[in-house]
Amino acid sequence: QVQLVESGGGLVQPGGSLRLSCAASGSFFSVYTMGWYRQAPGKQRELVATMSGGGTINYADSVKGRFTISRDNTKNTVSLRMDSLKPEDTAVYYCRSWFGARDYWGQGTQVTVSS
Repeated sequence: QVQLVESGGGLVQPGGSLRLSCAASGSFFSVYTMGWYRQAPGKQRELVATMSGGGTINYADSVKGRFTISRDNTKNTVSLRMDSLKPEDTAVYYCRSWFGARDYWGQGTQVTVSS
């Protein structure tokens, strides 16, 4: 069983930055693909960024060049650095961890981009 706890959300002005973190419990963290997803009000949950255990990274087109995903396998954490934030980035951001049939989600953290 893996538990994921996100932190770092909040209110930021357009053009600002935030860093989200996700701490994972359990073993064999390094083999899991880790990802960040988001869900805005009235919209479906969507992929933001993923990073496999081997280091392969994938970004949604809407965040390329602005967001950076990273992981520290020694600390069982994955982070999302968000720069040049836009109002349309406002959403609840979820951390996800999966490997094979094992699939875990965090509880989410709110990010609001507004002046």
